[in-house]
Amino acid sequence: MSRTRWRLGLSATALLTATAVLPAPAHAEDVTDYTITVDPAARGAAIDDTMYGVFFEDINRAADGGLYAELVQNRSFEYSTADNASYTPLTSWSVTGAAEAVNDSGRLNERNRTYLSLGAGSSVTNAGYNTGIRVEQGKKYDFSVWARAEGGTTLTVTLKDAAGTLAPARQIAVKGGWARYQATFTATRTSNRGRLAVAATNAAALDMVSLFPRDTYKNQPNGLRKDLAEKIEALRPGFLRFPGGCLVNTGSMEDYSEASGWQRERSYQWKDTIGPVEQRATNANFWGYNQSYGLGYYEYFRFAEDIGAMPLPVVPALVTGCGQNKATDDEALLKRHIQDTLDLIEFANGPATSTWGKVRARMGHPRPFHLTHIGVGNEENLPHEFYARFQKFRAAIEAKYPEITVVSNSGPDDSGTTFETAWKLNREGGVDMVDEHYYNSPQWFLQNNDRYDSYDRNGPKVFLGEYASQGNAWKNALAEAAYMTGLERNADVVKLASYAPLLANEDYVQWRPDMIWFNNRASWGSANYEVQKLFMTNVGDRVVPSRATGTPSVSGPITGAVGLSTWATSAAYDDVKVTAADGSTLLSDDFSGGAARWKQVGGGSWSVQDGQYVQTDAAAENTLVTAGDPAWKDYDLHVKATKKSGKEGFLVAFGVKDTGNYYWWNLGGWNNTQSAVEQASDGGKSTLISKAGSIETGRAYDIDIKVRGRQVTLYLDGQEWGSFTDDKPAEPFRQVVTRDAGTGELIVKVVNAQDTAARTAIDLGGAKVASRARVTTLAADQNAVNTETDTPVTPVTSTFSGVADTFTYTFPANSVTFLRIPRR
Repeated sequence: MSRTRWRLGLSATALLTATAVLPAPAHAEDVTDYTITVDPAARGAAIDDTMYGVFFEDINRAADGGLYAELVQNRSFEYSTADNASYTPLTSWSVTGAAEAVNDSGRLNERNRTYLSLGAGSSVTNAGYNTGIRVEQGKKYDFSVWARAEGGTTLTVTLKDAAGTLAPARQIAVKGGWARYQATFTATRTSNRGRLAVAATNAAALDMVSLFPRDTYKNQPNGLRKDLAEKIEALRPGFLRFPGGCLVNTGSMEDYSEASGWQRERSYQWKDTIGPVEQRATNANFWGYNQSYGLGYYEYFRFAEDIGAMPLPVVPALVTGCGQNKATDDEALLKRHIQDTLDLIEFANGPATSTWGKVRARMGHPRPFHLTHIGVGNEENLPHEFYARFQKFRAAIEAKYPEITVVSNSGPDDSGTTFETAWKLNREGGVDMVDEHYYNSPQWFLQNNDRYDSYDRNGPKVFLGEYASQGNAWKNALAEAAYMTGLERNADVVKLASYAPLLANEDYVQWRPDMIWFNNRASWGSANYEVQKLFMTNVGDRVVPSRATGTPSVSGPITGAVGLSTWATSAAYDDVKVTAADGSTLLSDDFSGGAARWKQVGGGSWSVQDGQYVQTDAAAENTLVTAGDPAWKDYDLHVKATKKSGKEGFLVAFGVKDTGNYYWWNLGGWNNTQSAVEQASDGGKSTLISKAGSIETGRAYDIDIKVRGRQVTLYLDGQEWGSFTDDKPAEPFRQVVTRDAGTGELIVKVVNAQDTAARTAIDLGGAKVASRARVTTLAADQNAVNTETDTPVTPVTSTFSGVADTFTYTFPANSVTFLRIPRR
């Protein structure tokens, strides 16, 4: 697949119009000077076609109610309190007359446990997702249902909204045992609030009540929502990682069978998701809803093929993560999962005559899917337990399929004990590739552009499987763009990278930020999407070494007030004292006179009890209270803390500037499994130092934090716990240069993540180039956010005619600019 195709949206005459819509400096002096020096004779890292890809996880209703085009919610009446405490088998359905969900031997099949018993003269109506079922005038919609009526009945199926019918009704005669019946609707008008109703003249049993738009992505049956699939395709991803994520390594590792008690909270297991949709298992989704598995492994493989991406499935390693942190010690179960993984490879790659290749062929794809990489595990917090099991998976896979790259991982963070231990095990074991995940503040991404510069060139390669800067504003996307220049510069180490999460239904959000947003009627790319698309469609084939000057800056000491907080925990604080470096007291509070010095800026319920300042709401999150002066610097903070109840421990803040900018020592975080210092910058958090550990309920702890300049030392019960120096500059001006082997173009990629323009002298090192470059610019206010109705972050294409061996280009404030410079 060519990674360097280019579509120029504006002609050369559009230069003035294009530049006119870009934000300009408020004053002529709002410009910083830089230089970029390119060495075209030097040889940088080769960039694989698969460098950038996408990661699909069913979070935020990304599958059912999202990419999977099914318009009926809870089509098989399988919703359960195991999925969500508010669910029943009739969630999203309303009943007129008599109807009940039944789980007995009259069911459609063993894996589809529940069906609907509909009384004579009764009807059920489905509300779909969001505001309802979306239909468009003139378009066709395919209805199907499995029905049973030994005495015979007529089903009347209607599409309607509050204003009336949306298509002529359809009548279906049903008689005898279970059979599938179909009908087609043509919408007579457009509506976002449609309802699908099924009425029966006589008693009937129903299951798998379905309505699909005929116009799915590539017109495929059991297909994908066209606008979402096309937005993903437009990225031209090199790989598709699926299906998770926390879906993979949480819940029971048992199968869905009578022997296991039809467990409904299981890890994602591929065999549950293939074959006829009415025979696929159902499962609770880790993110709090139901998974129908209508979108399953076959559909993932098919989608990867359709968009020209390498499929990269992830299977459970029998060690749970995402806060569950439990290793399964069942050798027979482990062997079964290893065999399932071998069977998966055969399903993807085996000939149509093989056992699992035959299943793939029966589903409609006799040709192999060309699987080359497979991930084992996801974000395990128990590195030793995970690696012991990973080794067994890898040995079995490499013995039978030595051509497959088996991907390990390094846990859920960018640093800390778990990360370091996992990397040590992976290096010593000669693992081919390690999956890193992290979600950090924009400042962290600006500070850590050089992260991979020091990685061992002969060690395991990096798959950056999940990353984002904790927001969908333009400032977040700018920071990610700056970071991506470092990924490309290190393309010999970072072989794969994908932003996460990919999709979010705006009415069912469990995680922010997200790349593509949607509802039942529209979809739109975030600012982050526009950055990813710009990089992914202009990769190049090799890095051309270059260097740039930095931004002049002065880094002062850590300054700020102090604070106390909790997270899903009740705790008591006492004897708070802040002492300046010269020994003078800045704050001393034993709460004997109340808590008047403290300001509550978070949630929770704070009160003084028995001479202690107590937060009593064990469910509240981020209950921050602050005291002191934001100008404080070079001080010692002492706190006595006692956990009363709850899931975690203490949060002791320092360097507090406001509610979005501070540091805190998180003791007993992550479900009381580890402690860390986190820095909040504009609301996004980054971990600066972390260690495993927990906090005991009822025990009093002495907590001391010493701040000197930008050096911080932390003490727990008089013993030094750790220290760090926060002195890395958050460099806003970043660049990388690559070459497109197909066209010979140099691609100069510049990120200017600051409120001043960057006047830049560019030296191409004697490269013979044409005088005109094609330019694509993304620029907006730092807080701009793309929405359904307004997309301030949109690419502008133009032509620049002043290219020479050395030339000057002024990059707008808060911008990402790509110049494609042809050779001469």
